[in-house]
Amino acid sequence: MTTHQIRQGTSPVILAFPHTGTDVPAGIWERLNDNGRLLADTDWHIHDLYDGLIDGVTTVRATFHRYVIDANRDPSGTSLYPGQNTTGLVPATDFDGLSIWKEGQAPNEADIGERLRDFHAPYHAGLAAEIERVKAIHGIAILYDCHSIRSHIPFLFEGKLPDFNIGTDMGKTCDARIEEAAVAVAGAAEGYDSILNGRFKGGWTTRHYGRPETGVHAIQMELAQSTHLQSEIPPFAYDGAKANRLRIHLKDILERIAAIGQNIK
Repeated sequence: MTTHQIRQGTSPVILAFPHTGTDVPAGIWERLNDNGRLLADTDWHIHDLYDGLIDGVTTVRATFHRYVIDANRDPSGTSLYPGQNTTGLVPATDFDGLSIWKEGQAPNEADIGERLRDFHAPYHAGLAAEIERVKAIHGIAILYDCHSIRSHIPFLFEGKLPDFNIGTDMGKTCDARIEEAAVAVAGAAEGYDSILNGRFKGGWTTRHYGRPETGVHAIQMELAQSTHLQSEIPPFAYDGAKANRLRIHLKDILERIAAIGQNIK
């Protein structure tokens, strides 16, 4: 099974998609229960939402589902949000806290080790190689990690999630100008709300690669799925009209950070 797809470009910006994949090997699929087989926690249609927004962008997309292994979690299994409800490296539950595995079929340590080797590591090897390639062209690379999530998930957060959730690990993972550009566009987007480093401060990808002092900048955008889906329940259909309104603002963000990338030394 192919673990990821890469489209190489010449822009300083790299788009990463760790959670849009829906591939599940047959042996793992057989272990999922009916709830798990819904694959409900997919970042539905996010790679389509961003497609074609700016010229020359590099994309790296995981093709495997996060229930196989989560490409945006620390391979050591360390929690990104200690003390808060979240899902792990290989999730035991969905985002509602409900089991996704048949009784007695939850992955063990050996399973997790195999999945780290066969899925997590190859995806990140591909992503790391693209970061180095882009950095060799421009002297810097800007990793923009693309995500989405249901706007209401009581197990993970109270109330409604803002539409734009920007994460930079409290400003640690990118040049301040990159953060400021994303915040400015999202904050001015009519009909949308936004937050910086709220419930989502950037996952492992953002925190691991974002080292501005080395020329690698990273920022995470977690979008509420209500901004671009017809409904946040199955079949999670794409809403073209909603998406087109949103794409205007996403394009603006990407164009601004690409321009900033040309001027960071």
